[in-house]
Amino acid sequence: MTLDVVNAENQKVGSIDLDEALFAGPVKRDLIWESVVRANAAERRGTHSAKNRALVSGGGKKPYKQKGTGRAQAGSTRSPLWRHGGTVFPPQPRSYDYALPKKVERGALRAALAIRLREGAVTVVETLAAAEIKTKAASDLLKRLGATGKTLVVDVQLDEKFLLSARNIAKVALVPSGKLTARDVMDATRIVTTRAAVERLQEVLG
Repeated sequence: MTLDVVNAENQKVGSIDLDEALFAGPVKRDLIWESVVRANAAERRGTHSAKNRALVSGGGKKPYKQKGTGRAQAGSTRSPLWRHGGTVFPPQPRSYDYALPKKVERGALRAALAIRLREGAVTVVETLAAAEIKTKAASDLLKRLGATGKTLVVDVQLDEKFLLSARNIAKVALVPSGKLTARDVMDATRIVTTRAAVERLQEVLG
């Protein structure tokens, strides 16, 4: 597998070979699903909270005597059986994040990239850099590279000026190759990556 490498004017300046063992095999979509679910779970705020009987105020006094009333025995007005009582096993603040095996995460990223490569949705550029911090210049650069709709920009280390120029462009996400996930890839309709990022990804995924 070979991809063309273009410059900032979308003119071909070379090519890069891809390892067919990584991207030409069968796509394991179940790994992508697992990775996306994990990424979504990690972003859940988990700030939900309710009070149990120990946290509800009041209820320190026994509401009535133990015997002789004909009513059920009660020791607190904050019992879950009573109105305004505490909740049994209420939700508490927690993190929904969990870890997947590294092989699963790498397999998911490999499968996601294989899908986008087969769709022809990947553009490899020699370098991504900006001479000045200017959003319009970064937007024009991405348009010349055919980046329309949801675009994912990947580099080993994002150029600071380009990052500041492009970070507030609608539907454009900028991710270093070391933090790239399957969800990032599947959420984009177009991927713009540098030659260095492709080489680095092949090294890590291989």
